Amino acid sequence: MAEKFVIVLDQGSSSSRALALDQDGNIRYKSQRRLEAAYPAPGRAEHDVRQLYAGQAESLEEVLARIQPSDEIVALGMASQRSTVIFWDKSSGEPLCPALSWQDGRALELLGKVPLSNTKIHDLTGLYKTPYYSASKMAWALENYPEVKAAAAEGRLLMGPVSTYLLWRLSGGKSFAADPSQAQRTMLFNLRRLRWEPRLLSAFGLNAGLLPEIKPSMGRLGWAEAGGRRIPVTAMLGDQQAAMLGLGLEAPNSAALNYGTGAFMLVNTGRKPLKIRGLLNSFGWQQGKGRKNICYFTESTVNSAGTALEWLRLKFGLFEDISDVDGMCRKSRNRLHCLPAIGGLGAPYWDFTTFTTFAGFSPHSDKYDVVRGVTEGIAYMVADAFDLVKKKGLKIEELKVSGGLSRIDWLLQFQADVTGARICAMEESEATAVGAALAAARGAGLSPAWTPKVSQRVFTPSIGEEERQNLIRGWRIFVKDIRRASRDLRRLNVLPHP
Repeated sequence: MAEKFVIVLDQGSSSSRALALDQDGNIRYKSQRRLEAAYPAPGRAEHDVRQLYAGQAESLEEVLARIQPSDEIVALGMASQRSTVIFWDKSSGEPLCPALSWQDGRALELLGKVPLSNTKIHDLTGLYKTPYYSASKMAWALENYPEVKAAAAEGRLLMGPVSTYLLWRLSGGKSFAADPSQAQRTMLFNLRRLRWEPRLLSAFGLNAGLLPEIKPSMGRLGWAEAGGRRIPVTAMLGDQQAAMLGLGLEAPNSAALNYGTGAFMLVNTGRKPLKIRGLLNSFGWQQGKGRKNICYFTESTVNSAGTALEWLRLKFGLFEDISDVDGMCRKSRNRLHCLPAIGGLGAPYWDFTTFTTFAGFSPHSDKYDVVRGVTEGIAYMVADAFDLVKKKGLKIEELKVSGGLSRIDWLLQFQADVTGARICAMEESEATAVGAALAAARGAGLSPAWTPKVSQRVFTPSIGEEERQNLIRGWRIFVKDIRRASRDLRRLNVLPHP
């Protein structure tokens, strides 16, 4: 009997993946290729675009080869990291320089010359002025890569988010589009008017003709040619937005926390953005044309979550695999404070000068304390944003968590302790892929009734409110002092490294 499938392309910072889901929402086939990141100089992070595309195309071909010729592929959805930007030649499709990763901060100095205030940029885009969003990377590339500058002068340049490039390549250059959730992360997109913003384009010296057409997140985006099939592409979402859909968090005031390379807490605020100083307003998704079926999120970003633990593994050899972290935390007997500022501090500080710092070492401290300190530091930074949400009057009693670090029970228990919220680990470890598939099915005009499953891993606060407040006070004293000390040390040129 013939079956129906939805295909998902899930392009992250460390892997290129393709998955096939059946009509009940079960992942039947998947394929993955590792994506390497290069760090050619302090503050720089980039990917080889050819490796990125080849890994995604090979994964897709491998999945399609496992689907029977008689089976129907009804839709394809894309989810990708939102702020990485690619530059390519529209005549050949060849990349003109490396993909500049969301973690890349090379355009910090250029960003400081942009004649728009942080307040104005936040009002227009929902974002804060940081080099991790694409606009400053685009301006920097046009100034510093001769191939990019020449292509722009000759009318050959296209640039956009990762999903835009993948769609363009898979469609044979016929579809050049981005959905609002991806377009927003360029820092050139007007969050309320849902268009490229002329004031921002002018401020960064950019031309809208180089950027993709804005299309709804769910609907007909184009066609992908692969595996001898012509597949309708019916969804494009940022990875965090896809995860929210995959976790079933579509109602206002529902909240999720996704622990990945960074840690992202999103709270659904419905059809209107809710401004909270220090936090982002993010576009959720748009189903079809018009403003009726759109939603927004309040979002906090911790730049370094999985990255910080991976740093301990790779640079110091403190453990062999992320699965070791929970056991190491349990062996710790002495709490350390760690501010994991690799890649700078995100919400609510937006500080790219503070050093990653530890405090509290004693002769009794050991590697277990170091791993625990970094793990708890991640939870503290999430708690800083969570408290701002609560002070705004949003009643968030439960956070549904997903992502690779959600398997670390110590992290989830401490997260419950410092937020005072119930932490519910989702059984669906593939929330991003499931959400992108759900969006693709809806974009194709279907109404799937997939229900995310909640595991029994539920964590409630194990400490009282007085102890929680004491922990938070101690953490904030630590952060305040380290931020001040980092600024002073940089000013003296004693510790000038990024």
